[in-house]
Amino acid sequence: MRFFRLLLGLSLIVLLADCARRPTKLEIYDVVINHVTVVDVVTGQLRPNQVVTVSRGKIVGVEPADRDSYAAKQYVNGNGRYLIPGLWDMHVHFRGGDSLIAANRKSLTLFLAHGVTTVRDAGGDLTPSVFQWRQDMNAGKLAGPRIFTSGPKIDGPGGYWPGSLAVETPAQIRQAVDSLKRLGVDYVKIYDSKISGPAFLNTISEAQKRGLKTTGHMPYSVTLADAVRRGLDATEHLYYVFKAASSKEDSLTALVRSSLSTPKPLGLFAVLPAVYDTYSPEAADRIFKLMAKRKTAVVPTLFIGKTLSELAENDHAQDTLRAYIDPKIQATYQRRLAGARQQSPAAQAFSRKLEAKFYTLVPLMQAAGVSILAGSDSGPFNSFIYPGASLQDELQQLVVAGLTPLQALQAATINGAKFMGVASSTGTIAPGKDADLLLLTANPLENIANIKQIDAVVSRGKAYPTAALKNMMRAVKNP
Repeated sequence: MRFFRLLLGLSLIVLLADCARRPTKLEIYDVVINHVTVVDVVTGQLRPNQVVTVSRGKIVGVEPADRDSYAAKQYVNGNGRYLIPGLWDMHVHFRGGDSLIAANRKSLTLFLAHGVTTVRDAGGDLTPSVFQWRQDMNAGKLAGPRIFTSGPKIDGPGGYWPGSLAVETPAQIRQAVDSLKRLGVDYVKIYDSKISGPAFLNTISEAQKRGLKTTGHMPYSVTLADAVRRGLDATEHLYYVFKAASSKEDSLTALVRSSLSTPKPLGLFAVLPAVYDTYSPEAADRIFKLMAKRKTAVVPTLFIGKTLSELAENDHAQDTLRAYIDPKIQATYQRRLAGARQQSPAAQAFSRKLEAKFYTLVPLMQAAGVSILAGSDSGPFNSFIYPGASLQDELQQLVVAGLTPLQALQAATINGAKFMGVASSTGTIAPGKDADLLLLTANPLENIANIKQIDAVVSRGKAYPTAALKNMMRAVKNP
């Protein structure tokens, strides 16, 4: 009997030891991308033959691929492909009123199909819908990019864009910023159509008190340096940086201020020729260094400037992407197109000359340490700036302007994440980060145009191969 008990005990020990050596449960990932070259957008280094594992919307591991088989709900072959973080478009618009809600919603598909997994909505009049889309996407009911939003713009009384919050007095500014804070916006967008210089600067201060970032257009009645010192976090487009690069900025600002009480106040476009003629490399260097020191970013939006300056020559009638833009949004394009056709040859020539000058500012700002953010300005009323594709075009224009492909990628990935304060959880490829990824069939560091060579997009931890992306595009194509 003792012998049998001893034999049974030994058998149990062997069995337990064998179980200890075996994994108790095979981990099944949501997505596995195997044998892929990972592009480090911080250093520019390539890490070949990696396996990237994803579960519950997060990157679980990034490590050398040591086997061909992993258990996964979605397996993506990365052999011969390059993996970068999903792209960020840091300037888009959802707007046009209730009649355009469904049309704007379709753009979510276009962003994702072109590798844009995060967007920053720079003000509009569809805020409740934007919040609903965000909720539905987080719940897995809707496919599309993550959205950061400013909600309604802040402007002066009688502002140009519908839905803007009108401010003039300190009390109105506090009330407007408090309402945005309660709404749960991610930052404050200020617009310059009617806002006064003092109201613009005071809005920056009140937003800061409430922990909200500020970006926007600037009235030409204030200087960019004053706004930067007040705490402006980013300036949209290059009109305002350009004015600050004038050797006569103070005189031009004073001229604008004095004109405000006359029947014909001077606006941005009336002053731009004088700004162009008084451009100063020394003044440019001063403002760029101040922006870098105070961490004021810039969104150049080169591609829309190029597109609009060429509208008189190109009506985009043959654009293949027009088939995916809702006819109601296409109708909003006509306003800018009609304006371009009415421009004099001299005005058209100046527009092209101005845009060329804007391109020269970008590498100077990059060299000075200013954070460059890639934004397309896509949305209703911004003619032929197609969601998703226009961000790809913006990166190409940043390289044309003088950035390296790596710097352009940084402008559309890690720089956006840093600006929005979420770099610890997104913007790069590392364990623990959000699984928002873009798989390419060619190296974007060799040619930035390779960001168009999409093999798959991963958004919120779900993989969309090219076939799935094409199906999504077909679903929003006009009948």
